[in-house]
Amino acid sequence: MRNADLVARDLKSVWHPCTQMKDHESLAPVPIKKGSGVWLEDFDGNRYIDAVSSWWVNLFGHSNPRINAAIQEQMGQLEHVILAGFTHEPVVNLSERLIEVTPEGLNKCFYADNGSSAIEAALKMSYHYWKNHGKPGKKNFVNLSNSYHGETLGALALGDVALYKDTYQPLLMEVLTAPSPDAYNKEPGETDEAYALRQFEAMDKLLAEKHDDICAVVVEPLIQCAGGMRMHHPIYHTKLREACDKYGVHLIADEIAVGFGRTGTLFACEQSGITPDFMCLSKGLTAGYLPLSVVLTTDNVYDAFYDDYETLKAFLHSHSYTGNPLGCAVALATLDIFRDDNVIENNRRLSACMADSVAHLADHPNVGDIRQHGMTMAVEMVKDKAAKTPFPWQERRGIRVFKHALTRESLLRPLGNVIYFMPPYVITEEQIRHLAQVATEGIEIAVRD
Repeated sequence: MRNADLVARDLKSVWHPCTQMKDHESLAPVPIKKGSGVWLEDFDGNRYIDAVSSWWVNLFGHSNPRINAAIQEQMGQLEHVILAGFTHEPVVNLSERLIEVTPEGLNKCFYADNGSSAIEAALKMSYHYWKNHGKPGKKNFVNLSNSYHGETLGALALGDVALYKDTYQPLLMEVLTAPSPDAYNKEPGETDEAYALRQFEAMDKLLAEKHDDICAVVVEPLIQCAGGMRMHHPIYHTKLREACDKYGVHLIADEIAVGFGRTGTLFACEQSGITPDFMCLSKGLTAGYLPLSVVLTTDNVYDAFYDDYETLKAFLHSHSYTGNPLGCAVALATLDIFRDDNVIENNRRLSACMADSVAHLADHPNVGDIRQHGMTMAVEMVKDKAAKTPFPWQERRGIRVFKHALTRESLLRPLGNVIYFMPPYVITEEQIRHLAQVATEGIEIAVRD
């Protein structure tokens, strides 16, 4: 089979996610035949470095032998079983391991199928907690401007990216929005920390005034990924944890995209020194292999639902594939690699290489910002550097970088005018420097006119 053959069949039958399908009249989807390590290979023999980890999920490379072996072993024993009234060894082992590695106090694991589903479960848990405590009036949620938490209706309501949300606004619950601590918007000479503290004042005021009506604050610690890989200082979440405790409001940490080493620590919350009331995990949980998500929460939350059946306090929420044994086995293999291979320390070397590889772009007249937390780095193209004036979104200049990168063995799928690296951790320094060179070439092409 050749690329063109599969593309022709694809366009007759497949509706791709997050895509204006008319774009494929001029830019065909790339058919992938196989993957190995950081490489994806198409049917015509072309290769691409997966610099975006196939939508931020792949941690240890495609077709990882250790993870493959874990799936094969589990397949021979148990592929799936209902988790209501039944249990199995992989889900128990995984729960124990997650409790061990996440912030102290997260002692219970509730499983779902994907990131959005985990957010939905956490929202319902928070509201139901307060209802079980005789406070049904606490039914509002607080988000941050430019946030993103998924595409199902509850998760979408918690987001604040107009491109995804505006069309469906009539279907969504109303939420309260506090200004983001996004350091891109700081004043000249202001530190990221100072700006985060200044932005927190609005959140503190909101909680002080409306905490009686608020269930929880939902945040993406350190990086607002779908919002353009915008980043902020961890002090914001330290202060937010204090305020949530003060005002009696839950803190939900959406670590779906930023967990499992993406920010330089295993979990982003570690850098703020906090334990949220709920931590939502997915994506890297299974290293890019299978859909699985989990909401970790505290004994205090769990105890609010623990009662006689007749009280109707139970959390009667479910998904067909909750706690799927195959997914759990993959997640356990993922945690084994973190444990055995000194991943976080090795990533510090790779992240330093990433920073050095694009340092020359700091003075580029059309680069408004270079930002990084650990193994996630972004370069933002702008029309005017001094004023940080963006290029009109309709010009889609990031796509020009994407098109060029495909000719240079690289998958660099942009977020608007933001070019970012979020590669698998098995990438080499040589491959990182290649990506930086390709990105530099692509930016020159993108801003040429």
